[in-house]
Amino acid sequence: MEDNIKGKVVIITGGSSGLGENTARHLASRGAKVVIAARRKEKLDAIAEDIRKDGGEALVVETDVTKREDLKNLIEISKKEYGKIDVLINNAGLMAIAPLAEDKVEEWDKMIDINVKGVLYGISAALPVFQEQGFGHFINLSSVAGIKVFSPGGTVYSGTKYAVRAISDGLRHEVGGNIRTTTIEPGAIDSELKYGSSHDESSENVKEFYKQAIPGDSIARAIAYAIEQPTEVDVNEIVIRPTVQEF
Repeated sequence: MEDNIKGKVVIITGGSSGLGENTARHLASRGAKVVIAARRKEKLDAIAEDIRKDGGEALVVETDVTKREDLKNLIEISKKEYGKIDVLINNAGLMAIAPLAEDKVEEWDKMIDINVKGVLYGISAALPVFQEQGFGHFINLSSVAGIKVFSPGGTVYSGTKYAVRAISDGLRHEVGGNIRTTTIEPGAIDSELKYGSSHDESSENVKEFYKQAIPGDSIARAIAYAIEQPTEVDVNEIVIRPTVQEF
C-alpha cells in the first residue's frame, strides 16, 4: 500500500506541547515534513531538534494564531521552504472553564480569538494555496464539547468548539472535490489544555475530570489515519475519547 504520509508537508499550530507536539513527532516519524507553529519558540526549537536527531524533518515558525498576519507568514514561509503545503492542522486552543455568572469576559474573548478566529485565519491563509495547487487538507480540532455542551462552566468553550464543527462542515461543502476537511473531536486527552481555567473550583473539577485522560498520541494516530487515506477518501469527522469517559 502506498504511504500517503511520507513526504507530505504538514503545518501544525499549537505545536509546542500536548496534541500538537505529539502529532508533530508522530507524523515526522512517518516521514512527513512538519512545520510546527506556536508562540513558545524555545519549546518548538527543542521539539524540532529531537525530530531531526531521529532523522525527521522539521521547520519552526513562531506564530500567534490570534494575529492574522502571523498565519499568512506561516503559510508563506512553509510554501517557500517546501514548494507546497499538503495539510494544515488547526490545533491551537484554549479551554478556560468557569460559570457564566463569573463574568470572565476577557477569557471569553481569548477563547473566541484562539479557538474560532485562529481557525478562520488559518483557513484564510491556506485556502488560496490549496486552491492554486489543486489539493490540500484542513484538519480542525474541535472537542466532544463541540457535540454536547460542557456545563456548568464550559458554555463559552463549547460555543467555540461547536463553531469549529460548523465552520469545518461548511468548508467541506464549499471547497470539497480536491480539498479535504477533517474535524477531530477529542474527549479527555492528556495535554496542557486542562490548565487553562483561572476559576479555582472549575479548575479543580477539570483536573479531576482529566484523571481519566488517555495519552495525546492517540489523537496523533487518528490524525495520521485521516491523512494517509487515498486522495479520493475524505474522513470528515473523528470522535475519540477514553473508554471510561461518559461525557
